[in-house]
Amino acid sequence: MNPTTRTAVVVIGGGPLSERALAAWAALAADSADAAGSVVVIAADSGLDHAVAAGIHPQRLVGDLDSISAAGRMWAYANGLSIDERSVAKDETDTEIALATAVAEEGIDRLLVLGGLDRLVDDRLDHLLATVAALGHPALARLASVRAVLGTSEVVVVHPGHEARLAINAGQVFSLLALHGACHGVYLSGARWPLAGASLAGHHTRGVSNVAEDDTVVGVADGIVTVVIP
Repeated sequence: MNPTTRTAVVVIGGGPLSERALAAWAALAADSADAAGSVVVIAADSGLDHAVAAGIHPQRLVGDLDSISAAGRMWAYANGLSIDERSVAKDETDTEIALATAVAEEGIDRLLVLGGLDRLVDDRLDHLLATVAALGHPALARLASVRAVLGTSEVVVVHPGHEARLAINAGQVFSLLALHGACHGVYLSGARWPLAGASLAGHHTRGVSNVAEDDTVVGVADGIVTVVIP
């Protein structure tokens, strides 16, 4: 990792972290092992419980704290976490607050969101959709990389002016979606069905179920492209 690079990791609630999420964390931790202060971990409410269970130690805790366990609260106090407790009667989700906290950290240029999906899929599809929606917030547009591992799937959000080199093997299926509004100037290389200057709309499925070949790269001139890697 470049010594000037700082990554914010946001751990959200919803269920225990999957093996895929844990692998993403392990890769980041190994890459930044020799760069002190290069990673800051922010827990959103009960995300703290799941982080600690996975051996991840956040430095910040944010949200209305209506779902964190009593043991999680005690862990936060005992370990001197910075705690930003909000009213339950708020406009933003805990995840959105955590993302805003991440972007406000000095020097952050990469974001990784880790979340379990067991309960979200069964009980709160609205929370899952809101999490993906929040990744398209304009404040995140300055970051070089915006990724999330939610359950067993990975989501890469590509803002204008950036491109994403997907860390996937040849033969892996992935999809491009215009979940945040129409996208123009979409380009995709290293895939079975490449794109050049394409347009995607939220109600079209043109980008669904493509297949990686080699060195898969996604970019967009206008709009926000969401890449889903099952």
